[in-house]
Amino acid sequence: MSKTYQSFSEFYPFYLSQHQNPTCRRLHFVGSFLIIIVAIYVLFTHSYSLLWLLPIIGYGFAWFGHFFFEKNKPATFTYPLYSLIGDWVMFKDILTGKIKL
Repeated sequence: MSKTYQSFSEFYPFYLSQHQNPTCRRLHFVGSFLIIIVAIYVLFTHSYSLLWLLPIIGYGFAWFGHFFFEKNKPATFTYPLYSLIGDWVMFKDILTGKIKL
């Protein structure tokens, strides 16, 4: 990644190019969905001690997809904020059918 991105809209096409493998995208989707489920559970049960699971779940599924299926380095290492936003935009794009799962 030698290019420097100045905005998320400039970064997102690159982000998508790093998620072309369907299994990698599915793993991202599952991780994001589980984050939502755990967050809702924490809110309703007041089990705040479980919040530490959120980054483990999210990054665990995503990085597994990158290392074993996409075979690339996650953009999180270079662009952590844009990548986090990209995860949720891609999740929305999958839900709305804009991106195939």
